[in-house]
Amino acid sequence: MGFVTATMFLNFMGLTIIIPVIPYIVANYTAQVALYVGLIMSCGAFFQFLAGPSLGYVSDVVGRRPVVLLSLLGGVFGYIVFGLGGALWVLFLGRIIDGISGGDTPAMYAYVADKFPTHDRARYYGILGAAAGLGFMTGPAIGGLAAEISLRAPLFLAAAVSAINVGWGYFAMPESLALKDRVHTFDKKFINPFTQFKNILTSYTLRILFLASFIFFVALVMQQSNFTVFLKDVVHWGPTNIGIMLTLVGLVDFFAEGYLVGKLLPILGDIPVSRIGILLTAIGMVMVGLVPFTGSLWLLYVAIIVYTIGDGLFEPAMTGLIANATKPQMQGRVQGANQSIQSVARFVAPLLAGLLYEKAASLPYFASGVLMIVVFVSLFIVASSLRFQPK
Repeated sequence: MGFVTATMFLNFMGLTIIIPVIPYIVANYTAQVALYVGLIMSCGAFFQFLAGPSLGYVSDVVGRRPVVLLSLLGGVFGYIVFGLGGALWVLFLGRIIDGISGGDTPAMYAYVADKFPTHDRARYYGILGAAAGLGFMTGPAIGGLAAEISLRAPLFLAAAVSAINVGWGYFAMPESLALKDRVHTFDKKFINPFTQFKNILTSYTLRILFLASFIFFVALVMQQSNFTVFLKDVVHWGPTNIGIMLTLVGLVDFFAEGYLVGKLLPILGDIPVSRIGILLTAIGMVMVGLVPFTGSLWLLYVAIIVYTIGDGLFEPAMTGLIANATKPQMQGRVQGANQSIQSVARFVAPLLAGLLYEKAASLPYFASGVLMIVVFVSLFIVASSLRFQPK
């Protein structure tokens, strides 16, 4: 778990370490900086969507260890290519390599499902989520400090740390998927991500859980995608105050996923904790939407804490539910599909948020709250009919 947790931290640190420098790197090659920054970042997410289920399937066949280690090596190569640059297409290539190498995340979630019984999985997913949140929070700060050396330094730093992590994993990470639980006949049709989705969604329980997860992440990313714009326009904050707020979000998320989930799950169980998470997130979103009408900074701070705790409770609990509904020989595929669904949400949600924000600053948050309530009611109605694998 030490290696897996560190790897999750490094994944998200690497994702955000380029945020302070990417506009300046892109500006060396084009005047359309905003357009190409968006395209480059979306490119990585798109290829992760395509590769996630396929690499998850490969991990069901050959085991988790080789997929995690090779994906990490691919990430090292992607950082180096992006850091070397030289042309816009090279920057795109670096992000494509990084996206295709994103199979280590679903493989690590599957690794936890292999190693731990059903009642412990969500707690360990909370630890992984806390590590991801910490990486997401510290990445921009590390990138900004390394940029004092050069614009390329953050990329080469990420590559070096990831390469060290590969060496650690090679010696420290045992295989988790027993031979008896593997897929014994490789079927090339499952390399197609759309075939994967079609196959996985034959399960009623997984259809419900994936739909709930997708709606939740659309609502969450709608908030995330324009929150800095909201803070700039509505409360008239500059970069320093916005940075402090985002640090607060990271700390609260670390507390919720790293500590609170582990305390509540043994007492309440996965489904009740996921419901509490949805409800808190919905309340927090609506509270943010009320800030333009009240002008209250206290309301904003309370809203941020409430919905961040809600998100921190929901994500590990839902990942645990999905893992518990899945057979051992399908964990990689299903976790890959779950990550891909989140990638689709990251495509759809910013567009919806932008359209709604043009109408009124509060609309994306009220809409997110409504979507959360839809997820809450849906899970409440169908919970008794969901079927999970034996412990």
